[in-house]
Amino acid sequence: MVSIITAKSKLPIDFIQNIYKEYENRIADKILSGMLEERYTTLRVNNLKSDRENVIKSLKELKIEFEEVNYLKDAFIIKNKSEKDLQNLKIYKDGKIYLQSLSSMIPAIVLDPKPGENILDLTAAPGSKTTQLASIMKNNGYILANEIDKIRCDRLRYNVNLQGAKIVEISNKDGRIIGIKMQEKFDRVLLDVPCSGEGRFLVNEPNTYTNWSEKQVLNLSNLQKELFESGYNALKKGGTMVYSTCTLNKIENENVIDWAIKKYNLQILDIDLKLKEIIKISSKGLDKNVEKAIKILPSKRFEGFFVCLIRKI
Repeated sequence: MVSIITAKSKLPIDFIQNIYKEYENRIADKILSGMLEERYTTLRVNNLKSDRENVIKSLKELKIEFEEVNYLKDAFIIKNKSEKDLQNLKIYKDGKIYLQSLSSMIPAIVLDPKPGENILDLTAAPGSKTTQLASIMKNNGYILANEIDKIRCDRLRYNVNLQGAKIVEISNKDGRIIGIKMQEKFDRVLLDVPCSGEGRFLVNEPNTYTNWSEKQVLNLSNLQKELFESGYNALKKGGTMVYSTCTLNKIENENVIDWAIKKYNLQILDIDLKLKEIIKISSKGLDKNVEKAIKILPSKRFEGFFVCLIRKI
């Protein structure tokens, strides 16, 4: 209880009020508890340059304590090293591993791209999911990775090159125009939209939440809808799209999906993922199909995340 009181005293008051308004008290308390502890460093194997067995061998030789993640292929939880420590390792500098949160790995896994397909990653920087997609596809197919911000686009290009993701083409455009210029060109679309980042809040790291505001949430919701329209237009009929955020409020998550269901010819698909951090979504006041999306609560292992799988009919 003392810890939750500490969280309430440090996090933005409007955020706290919204959490307790949108969630039952038990879940709201759990969310705040998940923001109190520093999260584990996590990584995934880059199968374009290495494999699970060789990475395990390297970690053991370096006396790095790790835990394999059975429900996320090629993912590892590191117990005794920080991200900075790992960035000094040769396997990191060679692009054999990629430092990425477990939650961030889920959208690409849910999208389930196949070798030979055309994939659009509409808001791609810094390239975590782009390079993950290329790794899953074994560098067979085509990925258009778009990022509007020039500096972030440079970072995306660096990571794509380091990871050896040769099927990726980098685009530095406003994602809202891609769907107009490339209508129904892609088999799958990854739409990991800019968001308010509530799922990444850490109570003892004020830089994770000092820029948060209710106005920002509303502005981002409008942008998310515009990007959704672009992604939907770029998707082939029968194709699938993942909409994801690293935030927790309904305005940027459930409400966007409800809006999309009412506006577009689409189907929300079930996501088969068993994690104790996943909570049941309420569709109260919304389309019942919103409940098929998943919401992951923040914890020592996971950032808070929202993921929805969509098929264009």
